[in-house]
Amino acid sequence: MKDTTLFSWDNGTFIMVVVFGLVIVGIISAVFIMMNSDRKK
Repeated sequence: MKDTTLFSWDNGTFIMVVVFGLVIVGIISAVFIMMNSDRKK
């Protein structure tokens, strides 16, 4: 349990990690939406 480098920092860096993860999920969902719109054509 000593290798928790992501959680041993301040709360600001933890929030930035969460926001970065949400941005990645948003980009992946946008790619899937574009793929589905291309399939409908």
